[in-house]
Amino acid sequence: MTITQLEYIVAVATYKSFVVASEKCFATQPTLSMQIQKLEDELGVKLFDRHKHPITVTDIGEIVVNQAKIAISECERIGEIIQLQQKNLSGSFRLAVIPTVAPNILPGLLQNYVKLYPNIKLRVQEMETNQIIIALRNNEIDAALLSTPLEQNGIREYPLFFEPFVAYFSKDEKALSKRLIKPEDIDLERIWLLNEGHCMRNQIINLCSDNLQRLQADRPYRYESSNVETLRRMVEKNGGMTVLPELATLDFSEDQMDNIRYFEEPEPVREISLVTNDLFVRETVLNSLMDEILKLVPEKMRVQKKNRKVLRIQSAKL
Repeated sequence: MTITQLEYIVAVATYKSFVVASEKCFATQPTLSMQIQKLEDELGVKLFDRHKHPITVTDIGEIVVNQAKIAISECERIGEIIQLQQKNLSGSFRLAVIPTVAPNILPGLLQNYVKLYPNIKLRVQEMETNQIIIALRNNEIDAALLSTPLEQNGIREYPLFFEPFVAYFSKDEKALSKRLIKPEDIDLERIWLLNEGHCMRNQIINLCSDNLQRLQADRPYRYESSNVETLRRMVEKNGGMTVLPELATLDFSEDQMDNIRYFEEPEPVREISLVTNDLFVRETVLNSLMDEILKLVPEKMRVQKKNRKVLRIQSAKL
């Protein structure tokens, strides 16, 4: 029995295909199939039902695959121990970031991290929350930076900071006459939202949940964006308002800041965390990422306060 064989059976169990598993493992399909067959012969059991499409894992195979994941994780821990003792971080690290966080964190993070840890090869991609959860379970990424809590079994969460939401109004909106606003001051007939799949969309819907039936009701069209920057531009060109994460406003001009209004207490915020799966062992690299991310965040966001309310991610679709 070898670690490579264990990696192969985990891949087949994950992707339900010998072809896809061989591609993910950078092996030829005959090599992968032969190694899995050798492992089955050694164990004296069938791990997969090859007559079904997609391929299914047998009952005993489920037990073996789960144990294989633990064994692979423990082998990776050896490398983590060595790096910790030598104080020399190296290797590749796969990081996913949700689109509403990426523009405000990634540029500074990549600029600083590559200088401090030149032997770590960060592979970063933007992904939506549902995609991240699947990728973590399939071990396709090492960690992700996103809004929490996820309330998902098998996922570890490491909260980093609490980012307030702010309202951004066009100049003709009545709410601009107030110093602080309430959720009731948001006119849902005139709000611009992110499209479905973005956790921030659900958080804003939960903030304004009393009158959802009025959502963009008086507009000749309904537009939803995949980009926070587009929401800002829609407000400036077409009127209305939107809700933005505060980090997205740090580069605003004075004129743009005049159109920002903060919420009364309890201030709505989103919790931003690094998350991994339960078998993750590369904590030294994870801690280095935490340190560098926090350097990019205003100090006031690093501590949760009693006068803040973390908005839920889950919400009914509209």
